Amino acid sequence: MKRLISAALAVLLLTGQASAFSPRTDGDISVAAPYAVLMEKTTGTVIYEKQAHEHCSPASVTKVMTMLLITEAIEAGRLSPEAMVTASDAAASMGGSQIWLEQGERMSVSEMLKCVAVVSANDCAVALAEELCGTEEAFVQRMNERAAELGMEDTHFTNCTGLFDDEAHYTSAYDIAIMSRELISHEFIKQYTTVWMDTVRGGKFGLSNTNKLIFYYDGATGLKTGFTSKAMYCLSATAERDGVEYIAVVLHADTSADRFESAKTLLSYGFANFDITSLRPAQALPPVRIGLGTKESLQPVFDGAEYLLEEKGVISELSFEIDLPESVDAPVAAGQKLGILTVRSGEVVLAEIDIVSPETVERLGFWDVYGRILGALIGRTM
Repeated sequence: MKRLISAALAVLLLTGQASAFSPRTDGDISVAAPYAVLMEKTTGTVIYEKQAHEHCSPASVTKVMTMLLITEAIEAGRLSPEAMVTASDAAASMGGSQIWLEQGERMSVSEMLKCVAVVSANDCAVALAEELCGTEEAFVQRMNERAAELGMEDTHFTNCTGLFDDEAHYTSAYDIAIMSRELISHEFIKQYTTVWMDTVRGGKFGLSNTNKLIFYYDGATGLKTGFTSKAMYCLSATAERDGVEYIAVVLHADTSADRFESAKTLLSYGFANFDITSLRPAQALPPVRIGLGTKESLQPVFDGAEYLLEEKGVISELSFEIDLPESVDAPVAAGQKLGILTVRSGEVVLAEIDIVSPETVERLGFWDVYGRILGALIGRTM
């Protein structure tokens, strides 16, 4: 049974399938940084790329992964923000950006995470790594495992700070966008990455964000700067306006001004030229009856992209065609395809999304069927 639902919505007319989006290049936008990516958060669509998969030294942008692991541990309950962390000799001896932890000094997880996010504190990054995994080496192993889980194919970490220009420590602009997208999916981290100025140690030590976009770019939400003599000036910048958030990664810029201007150019290009639209009809899916099943019906669900990103400007009516049977026979497996949603803008197919079962429904056995029939007969005679 097909159900056709039309909605006069402001939507973007595509010239082909949703998967055919081609990232812009330097012919469309000019950025000074030699390696760059612009990605939209919700869909993960890459809007712009420039040598996006080249292996690069990331400097302190490495700490995006460090913050991700700490954030995930906090949200999973494995690490408490209030837990006190004792700085080891290794953490206290770190160079580069730091808050000059002393060996044996105690500070909360929350305060240390703030220091990593705001001033790129290497000492706090190592202390947090040791607190979570016992040693920095074990933490780095988990960093690489998480990178693999996220599909970061051009990344290998050897430390949790990015302080050292190690040939074996590398990533790419695209991979940084991936882990940045994952990090900002945790709204929790933004209470730290959006801080412009703050203090720790009871107000005795001041913090000023190394990411200057937090102060002067509208909607900035983070995320991480980096610099070494090899990596030069690096930045993963995120910003959100009207519910749409973009990630701009720029690596190996010649100057600090270049990295911020390159990120601003990319972010502004995203906000000015693109938008996302829902690939879901307003009406709920109808239930599907189950023949001879241990449940009489189930509520099907969509399995596929929920949003689509494309250029602003061309408006058309969006239509949803749902091809879904009124009933199916048991057994039904969890994830089994039951139907399909076709989303069109005019005559152009934007997406085809599977409609699936959210659960397994077993088939009734002989005695179960017999009992149902007998119960029905008894009910009729009473």
